[in-house]
Amino acid sequence: MTTTPLRKDAARNWDRIVAVARALVDEGTPLQLNDVARRAGLGVGTVYRHFSTPEALLETIATPCLEALAAHGEQALADTDPWRALEGFLTRTVEAQVTDASLAPVTAAPANALARTTELKRSLWSAGTTLLDRAREAGAVRPDLASGDLVPLMCGIAYAVDVHGAAPDARIDTARRYLATLLGGLRATPPGPTADGA
Repeated sequence: MTTTPLRKDAARNWDRIVAVARALVDEGTPLQLNDVARRAGLGVGTVYRHFSTPEALLETIATPCLEALAAHGEQALADTDPWRALEGFLTRTVEAQVTDASLAPVTAAPANALARTTELKRSLWSAGTTLLDRAREAGAVRPDLASGDLVPLMCGIAYAVDVHGAAPDARIDTARRYLATLLGGLRATPPGPTADGA
């Protein structure tokens, strides 16, 4: 990443490029740097000077969401209740998946254009694995659930929300409902009253 501040005009161009790209991603349009330049009213060379590939631009758009998830992962790791920590982390993750269109393609990509993306994804995978291991060791989740199962399961929920065409303002509620059903199946012992009725 650049350590020296951009000149004012360059910073304005960077902001404009990112804003236009964000809008394209949100409307489901694949990122092409030529299209971004045209919509931003900038020369193609200007866009390429800031972002050498569409992947670098997409990862830049996804970075704020990845940073927020990584921060939440750190908070979840500090929670002393293994099930609550895992549930909270997965809830935040699936909410991000259904509200930020840049997240799924970036997290699913086998290679990253930016070192920051690699760092953030590594942090997320590590947090998810640790949280699941803790919950498994505490007997809170089924022993046959592997850490490699979490990403496909979360992606499955996001895909289901997309397929069923939930209205934008209902997407989070729908995702939470699907996740609650999934989590119910992952628990080693379903929640409920204890033998003494407590």
